[in-house]
Amino acid sequence: QVQLVESGGDLVQAGGSLRLSCRASGNALRINAMGWYRQPPGRQRDLVARITSDGSTNYTDSVKGRFIISRDVALNTVYLQMNSLKPEDTGVYYCHVEGTTGTFYSRCQAWGQGTQVTVSS
Repeated sequence: QVQLVESGGDLVQAGGSLRLSCRASGNALRINAMGWYRQPPGRQRDLVARITSDGSTNYTDSVKGRFIISRDVALNTVYLQMNSLKPEDTGVYYCHVEGTTGTFYSRCQAWGQGTQVTVSS
């Protein structure tokens, strides 16, 4: 069982920046991947960025060159640095973790509670 706590969402003007944080906790948690998903108003939740245990990253095309995903392995924390924000970046951002726990590496996954990002034009 894993729990995620997100923070960093805010109201910001177009062109501004925000940094989201997500800290994972659990018994003997070993993280394989963490990602950020975005749900715009009235739309489904889609992948924004993902980082795996070897440090490889993936981004949706619309944020490439503007967003950077990173992690602090020791703190089980993932960050999303968002630059040059656009109104279409508005939505609820959810953190997601995949990993294993315990002596026998039980598979686990979890979603964060979501943090609101609003970009004004």
